[in-house]
Amino acid sequence: MTLRRATLALTASAVLAAGLTAGPSALSQTADAPATTARRGPDTLFPLQGNAGYDVRSYDVSMDYAPLTNLADAAVTIRATARKRLTSFHLDFAGPTISTVVVGGRPAAYRRDGDELIVTPATAVPQGRFTTVVTYSGEPPEYTDADGSTEGWVRTTDGAVALGEPVGAMTWLPSNNTPADKATYTYRISVPNSYEVAANGDLVSRDTVGSSTTWTWRSSDPMSTYLAMIAIGQFTMTTAETTSIDGRTIPIWSFEDVPTGAAASAKALLPEVLAFEEKHFGPYPFTSTGLVVDNAMVGYALETQSRPFYPPGGADDLTVVHEMAHQWYGDSVTLRDWHDIWLAEGFATYAEWMWDGAHGGDTPRQHFDDLYATPESGALWRPAPRKFTDSADLFGSPVYNRGAMTLQALRMRIGNADFATFLKAWARAHRHGSASTADLVRLAEKVSGQELSPLFRTWLDVAGKPKGY
Repeated sequence: MTLRRATLALTASAVLAAGLTAGPSALSQTADAPATTARRGPDTLFPLQGNAGYDVRSYDVSMDYAPLTNLADAAVTIRATARKRLTSFHLDFAGPTISTVVVGGRPAAYRRDGDELIVTPATAVPQGRFTTVVTYSGEPPEYTDADGSTEGWVRTTDGAVALGEPVGAMTWLPSNNTPADKATYTYRISVPNSYEVAANGDLVSRDTVGSSTTWTWRSSDPMSTYLAMIAIGQFTMTTAETTSIDGRTIPIWSFEDVPTGAAASAKALLPEVLAFEEKHFGPYPFTSTGLVVDNAMVGYALETQSRPFYPPGGADDLTVVHEMAHQWYGDSVTLRDWHDIWLAEGFATYAEWMWDGAHGGDTPRQHFDDLYATPESGALWRPAPRKFTDSADLFGSPVYNRGAMTLQALRMRIGNADFATFLKAWARAHRHGSASTADLVRLAEKVSGQELSPLFRTWLDVAGKPKGY
């Protein structure tokens, strides 16, 4: 995400403290659950999101959507693996009225408590694989974060777009809504013939029957719920392709709701950005790419996996560089816990600095120095990037800029050659997985042969301006 979910026009060196932030500071409280249910979620910032009792393997979303009324009839098939015997379990869901819940082919009892769907199967789910099907009907809602920004199922003038960071996926997708639980996705979205559907992954088919067309998209690479995206509207769709550094042909599917000059420029720039980032980060991690420019007036761009979302006028060069860098850092290598969001935003901001330096602008060291000159009282220095306690700070300046400064501090410590090796090694070591800051520190120490824990602790965990730089 660019902050740019803060300010779409800021330069990479600007302090981002004035931008919008995201994430509710408190979610709905729920009653106690049976002992066999993992009651507390796996995330430290959103402890009521997610369920540690199971891992989702795949989501299969079938939806009939009426753009004029914003009504959806959906069936979501969730294939998961129970870590232990479950007499009941929770899905995160803040969407429309549920019609049925079926577990293992048998109707299940369910109730809703705030943003949670509590499911009690007819018989307990044994440890191992199980399947749940949730059907619902109605108007998926938008979700307002604590700071007033909007995510979830966002209504547009000609349809809707689903934007999920950090928790908005639950407005349309009953799910284990926590970043560490990655799964594959299939979407089968039926809309009137005059509408188009964009989503993550590869376009498998478009099947027209009468006045309706079903668009099937498949994301075969694991993806976190917050990166899932469906965009429905009367788009201009364009196709192209580019060649990866490893010789693969990468299809490019792009969708423009407002075909502006900025969108045309972004489409033209995309292969160059991908080639630049492959040079520094390694082979592109997914099977297709592209962009979606939709008239959702949310004020931010988002790194929706394989096909980033941009609002009208929001696809400037540095934003494209930022969201594409996330395909490596954030999407393929995903944070396990929201308190490690710097692992996504710090890297994507640093990619902007690298691009700027390679195209006649300030070098990463110059960006670092400009920011380091920020007074001690500046918002850049508090809270520390990993020590915020309010979700309103999830997308604040320390996460983005101090996160990127941490990488430059590492580069100055270990040298350019080891830093270049580190960037590719990090993307490769946790490709299509989840990781933590501790994992990153171990890898940096392995690459450099240096003890680096104090450096990372100073930059990421201690409030205030680090000394001696």
